[in-house]
Amino acid sequence: MGPSITDVFKEYWPIFLKGTIGTLRYAFIAVAGGSILGAFVAFAHLSKNKIISAISSGYANILRGTPLLVQMYIAYFFLPLVVPFLNNVDKEVYVLIALTLNSSAYVSEIIRGGIKSVDIGQSEAARSLGMSASHTMTKIILPQAIKNILPALANEYIAMIKETSLAGTFMLYELMYTRTILANKYLSWQPLFIIAAIYLILTVILTSLVKLLERRLSVSD
Repeated sequence: MGPSITDVFKEYWPIFLKGTIGTLRYAFIAVAGGSILGAFVAFAHLSKNKIISAISSGYANILRGTPLLVQMYIAYFFLPLVVPFLNNVDKEVYVLIALTLNSSAYVSEIIRGGIKSVDIGQSEAARSLGMSASHTMTKIILPQAIKNILPALANEYIAMIKETSLAGTFMLYELMYTRTILANKYLSWQPLFIIAAIYLILTVILTSLVKLLERRLSVSD
């Protein structure tokens, strides 16, 4: 059986802490970058230009419809072939690119859904008063849509925390990779229970914060 879960955690907690920090960092970078890119994709999808709208829709559908691990492998092995200067960057950049692109597809739908959730009558009323499309969006639509977008973005971060477990496949130091490190010390099952517990604690805490955010936003209505 080997040492207990408690004994393993007491001895190797710095390894698990470093892995947890890596997981949170990768998830934050992916969602932050994905939010910026996803906003562009969302507005492109809402464009009246059918070609631009179709391209952005296809982009989101492809990334949401294919496994993240496959996207990581494509980024890891294919990007250096078509973008030569990436040959000199750290391998984690490839994985972060894949995570960011994947997140951007989901974020684009979150933003688009948040904007479309605002009653179209408000947009029409603003335009009838002579407000430009951009002014209507920034002053009328987005302030209301943000109340639906923020909690969903927070949930995307929680989902991405679990998705980053795939980064360990490429030897990146995140939570799941700690299992590979400790396997070299002949610890097979104990790290898995510790890793599962850490993921559970993170998601429970963050989910509670999201619910608190949703209540605060609903009160402000």
